[in-house]
Amino acid sequence: MYLNDVHILYYVLVGVIGLLMGSFIDWCNIRLPEYKKIFCKEFFTEYMKHFKPKYILSFVTAVIYIALLYTIGWQDSRVYQMELIKYMLLTPMLLSAFVIDWKYQIIPNRLNLTIFEVGLAFTFMQGIYNINLAINLLLGAVVGAGIFLIITLLGGMIAGKEAMGFGDVKLMGALGLFFGWIPIIALSLIAFLLGAIISIILLITRKKKTDEYIPFGPFIVMATFIVMLVPFDILLYWLFKIFTLGMYAG
Repeated sequence: MYLNDVHILYYVLVGVIGLLMGSFIDWCNIRLPEYKKIFCKEFFTEYMKHFKPKYILSFVTAVIYIALLYTIGWQDSRVYQMELIKYMLLTPMLLSAFVIDWKYQIIPNRLNLTIFEVGLAFTFMQGIYNINLAINLLLGAVVGAGIFLIITLLGGMIAGKEAMGFGDVKLMGALGLFFGWIPIIALSLIAFLLGAIISIILLITRKKKTDEYIPFGPFIVMATFIVMLVPFDILLYWLFKIFTLGMYAG
């Protein structure tokens, strides 16, 4: 049985990998905020000894993995294969950034650096097949970090405090290596849109107070998954629709 030209057993396989990866993400969420090593014997002597399954985290990871396989597929082209693999590697790091930033209002430098390193490695590998693609991805890093750095600096000058943390700037720079400069602009717009809508909901429902800090990292993560899973032409159409107040005819 095939689904979108991919055998159903492959979906089962990536789903199982996602379930297992959820536990590893939980371990990262414990260690990274404390600036401790991820790959160490404590994973077996401490974490696995008192292991408690994180069902929601494992389920979310599995669903995203299956959705990525369905969206991208497993085509003969090595470029598409690398795209699927790099997104599957990016997913657990994004989920870790989401949880840590929401809980502790930080995105650890080690996490941002790892995302950057993985993105740079895939940029190099994809550049072997298409140098223009590599240049586009490198520009994505510059544009992604540049947009958020300008906002952060302007926020500091106007409001006297950071509009967002420098962890967000680093994260966007690293993500630019995965998407390129045009998609990273769309990702930024989606993140700001989600941030505005969800922040208003949190304030109305009094989950957050008006003077309480709302981390922006989770909105970046949600926007990243949207860009990964939704066809880009559809994203552009709806972004034009929203930001032109429905006047864009397509």
